[in-house]
Amino acid sequence: MTDDAKFNRMINEPVEKLIGKLAVPTVLIMLVSAMYNSADMYFVGSLGTAETGAIGVNLSLMAIIQATGFFFGQGSGNYVSRALGAKRREDAEKMASTGFFLAFAFGCVIAVFGTLFIEPLALALGSTETILPHAVRYLRYILLAAPFMVSSIALNNLLRFQGSAIFSMIGMVSGAVLNVALDPLFIFVFDLGVAGAAMATAISQVVGFALLLAGCFRGGNVRISPKNFSPSLARCIDIARGGTPSLLRQAMMSVSVIVLNHSAKGIGGTKEFVDAVIAAVSVVNRVVMLSGSVMLGLGQGFQPVCGFNYGAGRYDRVRRGFRFCVATSGALLIIVAACCYVFAPDIVRFFRNDADVIAIGQYALRAQAFVMPLMSWIVLCNTTLQTTGQALPASILSFARQGFFQIPLLLILVSLLGVRGIQLATPIADFCTFLLSVPFGVAAWRRMKVNAPSIDTPTY
Repeated sequence: MTDDAKFNRMINEPVEKLIGKLAVPTVLIMLVSAMYNSADMYFVGSLGTAETGAIGVNLSLMAIIQATGFFFGQGSGNYVSRALGAKRREDAEKMASTGFFLAFAFGCVIAVFGTLFIEPLALALGSTETILPHAVRYLRYILLAAPFMVSSIALNNLLRFQGSAIFSMIGMVSGAVLNVALDPLFIFVFDLGVAGAAMATAISQVVGFALLLAGCFRGGNVRISPKNFSPSLARCIDIARGGTPSLLRQAMMSVSVIVLNHSAKGIGGTKEFVDAVIAAVSVVNRVVMLSGSVMLGLGQGFQPVCGFNYGAGRYDRVRRGFRFCVATSGALLIIVAACCYVFAPDIVRFFRNDADVIAIGQYALRAQAFVMPLMSWIVLCNTTLQTTGQALPASILSFARQGFFQIPLLLILVSLLGVRGIQLATPIADFCTFLLSVPFGVAAWRRMKVNAPSIDTPTY
């Protein structure tokens, strides 16, 4: 597809139809990714409660890796979509290459330092004495694949922001399907246990990376090339502006999981009960991620539409797309929340058939179901702010859920209510984040007039 054809499609095709087309691949990506993350939990869950807890502990490392990938991918991708909307392809090519190579370099830094200090890292992430050996075995292989995981996330975002979600889907879904296939083979047939799950994830991430990189050279997409690597100060500042909200969101997710794991160790009880608390919360986190996949995919389908049209000055289309996505994802989340509330014990039991895990997990999942529909507004509001270059409000909103609310609530409620505090901290934090997001969203809505002249994207 030529640049002019892509431009005309992004600013002239009916918004709802366009978002639907772009959202289908991204929804599939989110669903399959959430399913293969859940597959790790499902297969490892049959090994024992401590092994299940190890997957939850390592969720913090995964959040750090994702934070780095999203920082560079969304930081450069936001700019790329606006630059293409303003018909500045050369700037887009330089930004895309800069974002990709910086992402790979930072992935290497994570791999090296994480491997050198692997046991202290596992303890810092919240491992208990019984979980530690399993967590270390899982961490080792994830760290080896960190450069490819960070780069895959960056490439996925770069392709999506160009409106090339189909190439993004091929790379991400292929890796996810391979992971699901390798999990039982490595865990049970080769008898590698938790290490087998990590190896399956590492191999699938490398394969997905290769396919995503190949997609950058198809369909008229912006090419990734060393000659376009140009980390100028101005370009790095633009990456930081576009990527900081994602970095804060993912980084704070990692911090909150670490705080939660350490809070669980402080509630008292036997080692087995503490492991059950960590395992239960890990299961609920995976279920919530899976439940929100359609909503997140729809939001990611909206991002290139938002970026292109904002760059072209078509604020009316940005507003219309926002309304459509909030209404559609909100309706879907109401249905999902109802199912999570009714079938909470069965859902938790599916991942780990342990009485303590089920009792703790079902209450936490039902509490989460009450606020789940509010996430449609929170996520779409944050997405719109970030994609339109409003870095400060987007960063505040990204930081708020964990930084302003969840972590302080954990520290307060766990000391007062014990396990109940762990179960209630996240849904209360989600409700508070929704209240904070309302004025941000309304202000952004009012700033965008029905039509405006084209936004001039700076060149370097």
